[in-house]
Amino acid sequence: PRLSANIAELCGIHGDSRRAVQDYLLSVFGLPISQGGIQKVIDRVSQAIKPHYDAIARVARSAPVGHVDETSWRRKAKLVLLWVLASSRAALFMIHPRRSKAAFEELVQEWSGILVADGYAVYRQWVGLRQACLAHLIREAEGLAERNDPAMAKCGAWARDELRRLCHMAKAPPTVGEWRAFIARLRRLITIYGDRKDPAGRLVRRLEGEMDHLWLFLQEVGVEPTNNLAERTLRFGVLWRKRSLGTASESGDNWVERILSLRQTCRIQGRRTFPVLVDAMAAAFQTRSPSLDWIQALLIP
Repeated sequence: PRLSANIAELCGIHGDSRRAVQDYLLSVFGLPISQGGIQKVIDRVSQAIKPHYDAIARVARSAPVGHVDETSWRRKAKLVLLWVLASSRAALFMIHPRRSKAAFEELVQEWSGILVADGYAVYRQWVGLRQACLAHLIREAEGLAERNDPAMAKCGAWARDELRRLCHMAKAPPTVGEWRAFIARLRRLITIYGDRKDPAGRLVRRLEGEMDHLWLFLQEVGVEPTNNLAERTLRFGVLWRKRSLGTASESGDNWVERILSLRQTCRIQGRRTFPVLVDAMAAAFQTRSPSLDWIQALLIP
């Protein structure tokens, strides 16, 4: 169990290549093993942590606030998507062929909490409460502020500054006067540029359309003004994709989904992954259920 967990830790948690793990095992333990043998161990570990993945999925889908994002992935050189549903308690990963409403619904299933996400059209159709990611809007405004056209640059700088002020309110809630002044400036921005047919007009019309979703973080406990949690959670997956060029099979997809979910959930909880992997493999060898108490304890009543 410890050897299998060690291999899984190196390959899945630290992102080492099969070749690097092969050299490590020979150098440290004097253990000659083929890369195919390493893959067989990984397949066994992937099956052993499936109960952990299912338990993490239940936790992620019970969170009152969920951050959703997706990034490109490769399966046999074909473009697919790596999705994540992250919260302050757990992170659930899923590889899906498409970036679509069906994929989003497969990820969240019956979850009905507060959604924090970027401006993708599928997210904007969320029927529950939603916080638009201010960081995405700020980046869009910054791009507009760098335009050569003076009018568009002025609009972009104005929108960027107002969105930054709004974002800072998460740490320094505004007074009544400050809030009224902010709303007045935002409405004036929309009035001046809202009828333009250029990118400036599109930006302010988008702000106008998102008015109900820009400052939910000031009204609901536990809501952040940006989707940075999901983006940070996805980062290791992005590095994995760049390093390995993705996966080549459904079993490879399952391994990535399960080990990333376990890795990131343990990181969120401040828990070491190696003991969890050792217990999972010991349970698999002994044909018993692994210990999932620490995951089940995260379920929101």
